[in-house]
Amino acid sequence: MLHRLNPFRGIESPRAVAAWGLYDLANQSFQLLINTLLFSIYLTIVVVGDGKRAELIWGAMFFISNALVVLSAPVLGALADARAWKKEILLATGCLCVVMMACFPLLGPGAIALAVALYVPAAFACGTGENFLAAFLPELAKREQMGRISALGWSMSYVGALVLLLICFSAVTWFGLAEPEQWKGLFVLSAVWFAVFMVPTVLWLNEKAVPRPGRDDATAIVDAFRRLKRTIREAGKFAQLATFLAIFFVYSMGTQTVVFFAGIIGNSFGFGIDRLILMAVVMAVTAGVGAITTGMVQDRLGHRNTVMSILGVWVLATTGLAVLKLRFAASGADTSTGPGMAFWVIAGAIGLGLGGIGTASRALVGAFTPERRSAEFFGLWGMVYKLASIGGILFGVASEASRFSLFLIAGFFAVGLALMPLVNEKAGMAAASADDQSPME
Repeated sequence: MLHRLNPFRGIESPRAVAAWGLYDLANQSFQLLINTLLFSIYLTIVVVGDGKRAELIWGAMFFISNALVVLSAPVLGALADARAWKKEILLATGCLCVVMMACFPLLGPGAIALAVALYVPAAFACGTGENFLAAFLPELAKREQMGRISALGWSMSYVGALVLLLICFSAVTWFGLAEPEQWKGLFVLSAVWFAVFMVPTVLWLNEKAVPRPGRDDATAIVDAFRRLKRTIREAGKFAQLATFLAIFFVYSMGTQTVVFFAGIIGNSFGFGIDRLILMAVVMAVTAGVGAITTGMVQDRLGHRNTVMSILGVWVLATTGLAVLKLRFAASGADTSTGPGMAFWVIAGAIGLGLGGIGTASRALVGAFTPERRSAEFFGLWGMVYKLASIGGILFGVASEASRFSLFLIAGFFAVGLALMPLVNEKAGMAAASADDQSPME
């Protein structure tokens, strides 16, 4: 019985998969503590001191770091495939992010240029590392195990998110770290967390790919551009992947808008820091449940059908949130009691959708990706995801004042759901298998 409960049962390289998932857990210290909870507030109150100006600076920093990931992702991916550098780039970006985070306590009042110089490389490194981490999936999983192994990594990341949230809540409530000026220790914690949980990746995650013969390091960049040009030229051969990435862009604008503006949404219901952290905990727990459940069913239900099911959850959850917000505003907005139990049910549903859509989308890309082009194709996936982040945030900023903005966000998921039947899963997997079996150029 216990053997059946082992999540690594039947996996060819369980230690490598565990090391891969622990990197997902490690980078939550930047994704959650720095990006979502701490840095924007610290920048506003401690570094800049002017809310409007800080908002513009924060938006510019986010845009620049994501734009750098978008511009570099396809070429870095092709380069890594040609030279078998996935692990080297993954660890290099992780180390860069750790060093930059460890320097965040140096930021004081007026240190805007230093804040940009530290945050932008850290965010670029973390975003690029995400692409290369995902690129290991085709090496770690057989095509029939993509959903399960993707879910393992995603689940471990949400375990990390939950632990970090509990640490943050404890610091705020028990150790009197409620003021942003007192958060320098949390920045150091973030760096240490990332560094410690990256160690298993260093030791146990090994790349199966080997450098392509006949090309030395001096021609590696040229080779990367040549491979990227070939991929674009052969786009018709990977039509299912291209179709899915276009749909992925649409619904990812919805997920990114919800995640980035979650605090603002909570604030509109009168939430203080305690209830905002509770909201994040609820979403992290249910996201972990969503990722685990998706991993259990995706390989049997099919990647496309799984994505469609989760998009259905997103449509219902965001529509419900939009209706609840309108009713709350119309009722006089009693911020002392909040929106009631309905909000927490919807927050749980959003968490389920968040965990499920992440692992299901990554697994589908993995199923459509030739193993020898994994870094290149996941670089394209990362590029689309970061473009969706930029688009989602610009949309959120533009529509923030609208009472109907949440209905528009629900529309992103509805459009994605309507378009997903265009993806032919069998054809996409067959194209990837055929490319793996064709002679190396």
